[in-house]
Amino acid sequence: MSVVEQYARAHIVTDADEKVQEERGAVPVVLRYDPEADPRSVRVGLPGTDEWTFARSLLEQGLRAPAGSGEVRVWPCGRVQAVVEFHSAQGVSVVQFESKTLMRFLRRTYLATGEPVRR
Repeated sequence: MSVVEQYARAHIVTDADEKVQEERGAVPVVLRYDPEADPRSVRVGLPGTDEWTFARSLLEQGLRAPAGSGEVRVWPCGRVQAVVEFHSAQGVSVVQFESKTLMRFLRRTYLATGEPVRR
């Protein structure tokens, strides 16, 4: 099984890092999945911060309906976008992705493990 790494662009709104907030356009984000390290989790790397690790199933559920509580929440935003919200002691970061980017990433994670691709 191989590691899945996908680079994406996303819009970030945050109260945690003023430098990121100054970036008005899309910023680079890294989506990672390592089935050997933890087959149930995905990681999202934001600019200037550590990676966030959370359940792959949360990402999948959040593309269809609001999901999550606590530190990570995911929900659809209209027909073509999705939002991932990260809460920490330093503040909140709201990251807006194109839904198809996250769906493509999830599809690749299932293919990497030989699991059936979910829709």
